[in-house]
Amino acid sequence: MSLFNTVRNTIVPVHKEGYPFVAAFFVASLILGWIFKPLFWIGMIFTLWCAYFFRDPERVTPQDDDLVISPADGKVSAIQMVTPPAELDLGSEPMLRISVFMNVFNCHVNRAPMRGRIVSINYRSGSFVNAELDKASDDNERNGIVIETRHGQIGVVQIAGLVARRILCWANINEPLDAGERFGLIRFGSRLDVFLPAGAAPRVSLGQTAIAGETVIAEFASAKGPVISRRS
Repeated sequence: MSLFNTVRNTIVPVHKEGYPFVAAFFVASLILGWIFKPLFWIGMIFTLWCAYFFRDPERVTPQDDDLVISPADGKVSAIQMVTPPAELDLGSEPMLRISVFMNVFNCHVNRAPMRGRIVSINYRSGSFVNAELDKASDDNERNGIVIETRHGQIGVVQIAGLVARRILCWANINEPLDAGERFGLIRFGSRLDVFLPAGAAPRVSLGQTAIAGETVIAEFASAKGPVISRRS
């Protein structure tokens, strides 16, 4: 049983959004293998990569309303004060923006950075420039979510990247979200921006690797007690 448990705990489940893509890669591998046998193994490599891309691992999220948790796996690519996108309706004053860039090898399931209620969801079409570039926040296809939290409204923006062509968001307006709860997914390289009101202090550095649902990226000042966690 110990070997079985080890294997079970090692294998990360694939998110259901990835099933059609994994199946398509597998069928393509069979067809290519029928034409030329070595192509089957090349196709299987891409099939395994596709399954890896759509993985959906469990995460243990700190349950503390003063903490801001990373909404994505990837590299912290920006920490700066900027004016939030107009569609978020968060005002014209600069807010702390922390960006996490996801490459094609990162897990792309997106998670809520804080507990709260969804106030609005706004989708904007756009281009597909490299999501690491600062202008991607204004030019690229994006989906913005505003969450009412204990510390005020925060913005979470899903930004399509150079090869991303589909932003998925299964959250709805007026729904509650727990910190670390899954709310969306972006297919292939992309970026998440989190806009935070006054009182938030960064707890990450540029270039640091963040883990969705686990890494604390910012914190609101307060008297703090013990931190508890929730597995999801």
